Amino acid sequence: MSETFDCAKCSESLYGRKYIQTDSGPYCVPCYDNTFANTCAECQQLIGHDSRELFYEDRHFHEGCFRCCRCQRSLADEPFTCQDSELLCNDCYCSAFSSQCSACGETVMPGSRKLEYGGQTWHEHCFLCSGCEQPLGSRSFVPDKGAHYCVPCYENKFAPRCARCSKTLTQGGVTYRDQPWHRECLVCTGCQTPLAGQQFTSRDDDPYCVACFGELFAPKCSSCKRPITGLGGGKYVSFEDRHWHHSCFSCARCSTSLVGQGFVPDGDQVLCQGCSQAGP
Repeated sequence: MSETFDCAKCSESLYGRKYIQTDSGPYCVPCYDNTFANTCAECQQLIGHDSRELFYEDRHFHEGCFRCCRCQRSLADEPFTCQDSELLCNDCYCSAFSSQCSACGETVMPGSRKLEYGGQTWHEHCFLCSGCEQPLGSRSFVPDKGAHYCVPCYENKFAPRCARCSKTLTQGGVTYRDQPWHRECLVCTGCQTPLAGQQFTSRDDDPYCVACFGELFAPKCSSCKRPITGLGGGKYVSFEDRHWHHSCFSCARCSTSLVGQGFVPDGDQVLCQGCSQAGP
């Protein structure tokens, strides 16, 4: 009696037929495929034993079904990306999900170094200072009308310059004669005292503190011999080539104020009319 050689699944004889041997016994080809073959995630058909099978994570595909879901290009030997369970070739992924460099117009590839600002994207090597054309990288920059400048270039191009030293003013500063000055550059021409926040005046466009201006240029009071600057609302009286502070313009004998009153000059002195009439 001859020994039986049957399929472990359907029990049909395998004599003269193609079969596949497994640990659990021989199987005819149809039974093997039905029992062990995976189902293609794309076409939902069995992936036969004689088909090239590709898989990604827990999904299996016929070689011909493993394609980009957009352009249908085969991904069998191509790099690809999975986006929301869809398989995409690199070209389709970049076209759909990558940004365009605002400088060169090329795609900013996923994972590459990039910079983003104001809703725009640049390759790191394309984000350049509009002045010196050096990469800005992680350095501070200043945007201006669509351009981007490193801080030194922006200051050289746009920042106001001090009227005295001609260097840029990056912060603070004061205005004198409609020109910007560093606070430390606005000093008295005479004594070099800083004038920012102080009362001062000028002579031939040069700034002077009150003390230096008085000593150098102001007329002297004929009474107290101190300078008459007229600053701060100070009033004075002039007669011929002599000058007096209001507070100093008084009768040399009785000390009565002569401001707004008649007076009589008496040599180097001035007298009220009463003292003048009284005689020496």
